[in-house]
Parts: sequence; structure tokens; C-alpha cells
Amino acid sequence: MPDILRTSVTDASAWRPADFPNPDAWTLTLTAGQITEVETALATIKAKGVDGPGFSRDEFPLPGLGPVLDEVYDEIQYGRGFQVIRGLTPDRYALDDLKMMLWGLGQYLGTGIIQNKQGELIGSVMDHGEAAKGTDPYLSGVRFYRTSLDLPPHTDSCDVVGLMCVRRAKTGGESSVVSATAMYNEILKTRPDLIDPLCDGFHVDISAKTGNMTDITTQRVPVFAYHEGLISCRYNKRQLELGAEKAGHPLTPKQQEAIDYFRDLSLRPDMKLVMDLQPGDFQILNNRTTLHAREEFHDHEEADRKRLLLRIWMVTPEGRPVAPEMLNLLNTGPRGGVAATG
Repeated sequence: MPDILRTSVTDASAWRPADFPNPDAWTLTLTAGQITEVETALATIKAKGVDGPGFSRDEFPLPGLGPVLDEVYDEIQYGRGFQVIRGLTPDRYALDDLKMMLWGLGQYLGTGIIQNKQGELIGSVMDHGEAAKGTDPYLSGVRFYRTSLDLPPHTDSCDVVGLMCVRRAKTGGESSVVSATAMYNEILKTRPDLIDPLCDGFHVDISAKTGNMTDITTQRVPVFAYHEGLISCRYNKRQLELGAEKAGHPLTPKQQEAIDYFRDLSLRPDMKLVMDLQPGDFQILNNRTTLHAREEFHDHEEADRKRLLLRIWMVTPEGRPVAPEMLNLLNTGPRGGVAATG
């Protein structure tokens, strides 16, 4: 049996929206000098012939901003678990340059990994118009981030995820974050009988990531795991349900009740912090302690006006301890990225 925490989480990651009445508490606005420093780092690395993501932190020097980003790293790992960096103006830069700037900033917050079967280090979160059967893209191998559909609170398959807003939708598409450790406290308080089934472990569906519609995690991954005095989370309701079906071990009634209860709690206004991300905003969050969500959106007709966010996945082996059973999320080894197929 896994070691299970029976008392409330008391560290800074267990927050409620009411704890942050002012967005300034979690927003870092770059100064003109810091923005110039990012632009200079971009020009320097491009002058060396580098034309895309994949370079190291040392190749993107930020002598003044770097120490500030180190503080953001500590906040993401050991504090509240999320941050928004504001100040860049996307219209000033070519999209490829924005991707390189995002990658360069990201390397101060973790190490980037491949996030989709196309082998991309920077993903485009937008409605790609991919056809899916019915209303469940998972059944067609389509990843939700490539649609305009509602994305309820969930975690991704990495330690840290970053999203930079380039363009907003015509309507909708609001972002929000939820403290997974606050969720643990609430479940422990209101339905302690559901803690054990959430800690048992599940085979998680990963077919949309790999392109193989039968793929599930070889390792059973718990929704909550307690390790070195800390709680970590991995949750995506539909992936848990499909993973159980594909494993030939359907969810027990108690397991289904537990993941349903989790979903219901995560949608409560007193748990979900809504963010009005503006073009240029860079949202970073600890994927082990923070869930993120997006509302359904309706887009502009013109291709160059459609909603677009740039996404980076990062790992932080030297950061916040994570239970071993939560590390191999893609069948590519501990903290491995998606195996590229095209």
C-alpha cells in the first residue's frame, strides 16, 4: 500500500482564490530594461545561426533578469506553484522569434521536452480544425488543446507547463488554475473515504499523444501521491476512464465516484482562480501542485486573428520531490517527453 497523508497540506501550494484578491500577487511585469535584455539575448543567439528552440540557458544570457527568474523558479517549485510574467508585446515579433524567446525564458524555469508526436518543443495551442468523431476527441486520437472545446481542470505530462498568450479568441477561452493540494485538503475534510482510491493508481490513456489508439501508461499512476513529505497530483478525468477501459480493468464504483468528486470540486468558484490572460502574458505553473483549465471559445474567421497560445513543457529533476510512480507518464522513462513519430 502507498504511504498516504492523513493530515492537511499546510505549505504555500495549498491556496484558495480568496488568498489572492489582487492579481499583482502572482504577476511579474517586466521592465523596459528586462525586455531589452530578452531581445538582446534573442539577437545574440540568432547571430550564431540558431533558428529555433532547443538551446540551453547558457546560450540565452539574461544577466539582470536571470536572478529574477530564479526567484520565480523557487516560487513555482516551493511556493504557490504558479506565476504570470507580463510585458512582452507579441505584435512586435515574428512568431518564430516569440517561440525562441519563450524557450529561452523557459530554460531558467526548467528543461524543455518534446510535447507531441510531431516532435515539437513549442506547441501551438489553438483550434487546428482536426476532425473528431462525436463530441469526445479522445476517441479519435485528437488532443483537446488542438480544439476549441472546454478543457476542465487537469494536469499535463511534465513537471512544469508554460503558456504564452499570443492572440485571444473572439469570445471565451478564459484560463484558470486550481491548487491540487487544496483539493487534497478539501477531499480529506469532506470525503476522506475517497482518498485511498485516488492514491491507488490508474493506467492512464496516452493514445492521443502517441498516435496509437491502444496506448496506456505501463505504470499505474495515482491521482495523488505522498513522497518526502509532499503531495503531488496527476489528473485528467477522461484519460483515467479510457485508460481503465483499455487496460481491461474498468473503474470500480468507488474509483469512479472519487474521480467524479474530484472534477466537481475543481469546478467550484471557491477553488478555481480565473485569469484574464492578455497577449504577451506568460503563465507558468507547477504541474504537480496546480491544475489548469480553459473555457470553450469561439474564434475569429481570419487565420491570423485566431486564438493562439504557445506552450512549453519542462522537467525539473532538481526541484520539488515527486513520487517515483508519477514520473513515467509517457512510457519513455522517468520525466521523458513524447516519442516523436512525425
